[in-house]
Amino acid sequence: MRHNAVEGRTPADTAVVLKEESSKLTIRKQHHDSAVKKETKLSNTEHVVTSLIAGAIAGGAAKTTIAPMDRTKINFQISESRYSAREALRFLSNTYRNEGLLSLWRGNSATMARIIPYSAIQFTAHEQWKRILHVDVDKTHKTSSFTRFLAGSLAGVTSQSLTYPLDLARARMAVTHKEQYRTLREVFVKIWYEEGPRTLYRGYLPTVLGVIPYAGVSFFTYDTLKRNYMEYAGSTSKQAGPLPSLAFGAIAGLLGQSSSYPLDIVRRRMQTSPISGMQYKTIFGTLKKIYRDEGIIGGFYKGLSMNWVKGPVAVGISFATYESICDILRQIVMLCH
Repeated sequence: MRHNAVEGRTPADTAVVLKEESSKLTIRKQHHDSAVKKETKLSNTEHVVTSLIAGAIAGGAAKTTIAPMDRTKINFQISESRYSAREALRFLSNTYRNEGLLSLWRGNSATMARIIPYSAIQFTAHEQWKRILHVDVDKTHKTSSFTRFLAGSLAGVTSQSLTYPLDLARARMAVTHKEQYRTLREVFVKIWYEEGPRTLYRGYLPTVLGVIPYAGVSFFTYDTLKRNYMEYAGSTSKQAGPLPSLAFGAIAGLLGQSSSYPLDIVRRRMQTSPISGMQYKTIFGTLKKIYRDEGIIGGFYKGLSMNWVKGPVAVGISFATYESICDILRQIVMLCH
């Protein structure tokens, strides 16, 4: 009986039935794709949280690794004594002999108090600025080099502005004897009552002027090298892997720190001038004094060779750790959906 009914259908009836079935299948597919997309796509909040955690861990790991070199570099930056590898090793040796092994990490608690929020904010801000500026929104949209540089620079300015007083405290602890500033809290209390709250942002302008090329060049270089590597390898993954990330981060750190190093010297002199007894109140006054007393190479690039060692190590570890931790955290979040 059903067979006869089917045979009795006109071609128009059959077409209508097929169209209805096709519509039902399309609707089912759309619902399925929507459900899959909902399950696999992270929300912006989840992106922010995972970036904050991964960035904090990455910054802490990187800075702890190079803390002794960092303390040595800061001591030469704020003094007028000539820098050399031999003098740097002598400083490390004397510090170890007179104050003990752990003194090489003096100021690292202040460094951690600063770098953990700084790194967390910087990596997160970079992702958010890329989203706002529509960087790499899809493969058909080519992002300009300037936009990539701008996203990195804005990330650096954002994080530096929010954590600057901690950077000043770290510099003070690194260049003083442990009896002068025992704790991070003591640094802030003494500065607040003895020098005034405005001192907490002494050297802020050269710092921001320096972080614009530093963060811009670092993130631009890393993203460019990573993107070219992924295209060359024909990889569809968003991660390059620990070793490539370490290498790309090292190159990014080398170029980034070299581009902004003179301004790093200026900010350190201004941050620590009350301790060193030197008058470094303005950017131009500091630039003039350094140039007059120490010259261009001996003054503005003092300790740069040490930065060429510690900078690539720190930035390489930072990028590689961030990529790895972020990937793990986001996979865990996806599994929990």
